[in-house]
Amino acid sequence: MLRALLLALAKSSLLRRWITSNGATRRMARRFVPGEELVAAIDAARACNKAGMTASLDHLGENVVSREDAERARISYTDALDKIAAEGVDTNVSLKLTHLGLDLGEEFCAEQLRIVTRRAEDFGNFVRVDMEGSAYTDVTLRMVKQARAESAALGTVIQAYLYRSEDDIRGLLDIGCRIRLVKGAYKESPRIAFRRKKDADANFIKLMKLLLPSGTYHALATHDPKMIEAAIRFAAEQNITKDKFEFQMLYGIRTDLQNRLVKQGYRVRVYIPFGKDWFPYLMRRLAERPANLVFFAKNFLRGAALPNEKNLE
Repeated sequence: MLRALLLALAKSSLLRRWITSNGATRRMARRFVPGEELVAAIDAARACNKAGMTASLDHLGENVVSREDAERARISYTDALDKIAAEGVDTNVSLKLTHLGLDLGEEFCAEQLRIVTRRAEDFGNFVRVDMEGSAYTDVTLRMVKQARAESAALGTVIQAYLYRSEDDIRGLLDIGCRIRLVKGAYKESPRIAFRRKKDADANFIKLMKLLLPSGTYHALATHDPKMIEAAIRFAAEQNITKDKFEFQMLYGIRTDLQNRLVKQGYRVRVYIPFGKDWFPYLMRRLAERPANLVFFAKNFLRGAALPNEKNLE
């Protein structure tokens, strides 16, 4: 019930204005979003590299309403890829198709994606197309398959809590597409998604067992130690070496677990968001884990300031 409430509040323009204009909440958001500008994300990625991890940069934004906004988003990604190459930082990029203008037309959005993917390919880098709410699943997969036919420098995301995900994975494996497996962070109908955590967890493990032996390099995105241990056990049983897949986690969440996995020799990639449109992302993170909400509430009540707050001021 709390998760559903937080996801509903993510759509509140009144709450958005209050959260994003409040100095204390902006500072606390730094736990999950290192800053609004690319330089903050690059610095965070560099810190991850020093700790033995790679990264993926996500310029936050979705459902743009004009071509100009979509083109600005596309430019932000090509600029990020340029900066990544110039700085020598080990990070790729992640993006949402609605940020590139999907609501304005598939053909227009496909061209924006093509420009970004070509730039990534020029640098030997990689673009991950994030999965959004279920209303966009079919079109996202269709566009990913079309783009993947033009370039191998592109992969996508599958959400384990959707009933359809096994079939979707099989279709993507047929074309050798790299997949990031996540549990899912959107509010979905019980007609199409598992409602109980234990059912979503069981499906995550089932799908993981499809991905790891496939021969394609995939990512398992979870902070759940049980899911991680299940993957480690399965990989060992199947003689799948540690360099054949990676774990992915969100910036600011379970850094202890990230470091532990690195020490054990596993590949870890940290998903680093940046940009001004951080409110919906923040609300989804609070909805996902009660510990995040507790952190946010405790710090708000005592008015704690986080370091480097100028990046969000």
